[in-house]
Amino acid sequence: MSLASKDIFEIALELPEGERLDLAAALLAASEPPTPELAGESWLAEIDRRSREIDSGVSCISWEQVKRSARERHGR
Repeated sequence: MSLASKDIFEIALELPEGERLDLAAALLAASEPPTPELAGESWLAEIDRRSREIDSGVSCISWEQVKRSARERHGR
């Protein structure tokens, strides 16, 4: 964390809990990628492509397996 980030963090810790939670939610929302347009043509084409892959027998792994594998690769 940079010195500026540490300063901001220390100041944020002094806020009342409700304000800290609002700030945390705002920071997380600002960091999230935009939600894809659910009815957009490109999104529907991607859903169709993935559905065909699954129907053809491609092997799928669970989200838990994905997270575990990522943690193992990155030593966490």
